[in-house]
Amino acid sequence: MAAMVPLSDASRRPLHFPIITVLIIIANFVVFWNELQGGDAFVFAWAAVPAHIMAGRDWITILTAMFMHASWLHILGNMVFLWAFGPQIEDAMGPFKYLTFYLLGGLVAMLAQIAASPNSTIPTLGASGAIAAVMGAFLITFPTHRIRTLLIIFIFISVRLIPAAFLIGFWLLMQFFSVGKVATAQAGGVAYLAHIGGAIFGLVMARLFEDPARIAAA
Repeated sequence: MAAMVPLSDASRRPLHFPIITVLIIIANFVVFWNELQGGDAFVFAWAAVPAHIMAGRDWITILTAMFMHASWLHILGNMVFLWAFGPQIEDAMGPFKYLTFYLLGGLVAMLAQIAASPNSTIPTLGASGAIAAVMGAFLITFPTHRIRTLLIIFIFISVRLIPAAFLIGFWLLMQFFSVGKVATAQAGGVAYLAHIGGAIFGLVMARLFEDPARIAAA
């Protein structure tokens, strides 16, 4: 078993406190707490079901689903990834543009999965697509930055500095190799096509949201 868990950017410290990233993380945990209290009824009410969307129903779930998670491991993993890359991209865009970018990235990711499986009745949920957009933006903006990464290889654990281009590029390559698989947990599923859709959005759109002056000021 091997895994790479990004922790933070070791090459650059954000100039501004990442208030939006913090608020997004808080919002995800608040929603997850409500999931734990509401159970399956809450999940099926607010997660995105492709067949329902295609039938013209429950469109709001395209938005709400990106704040939902299937398990503690799911939400903790996603929030660790968001904290590793989000502050830098928020710093490069400014808080309001960053929030818009994050939400649009999540919407594109959800729509990519819905388009790929329009008849599916499996609830799709998770912040992974929006976070993939942030990672795509990081890859195009700070490819040479070194990411402080928890490296786990069987029983061996260490922290290493890994170039963002390698870390995110490898992650994205794994998403392409995993197309067709769905990682399920509890009552829902998280699809790799959503990750790919979000990452492509981030790669293509990041420069339109970023402020070159904010990047150069670092």
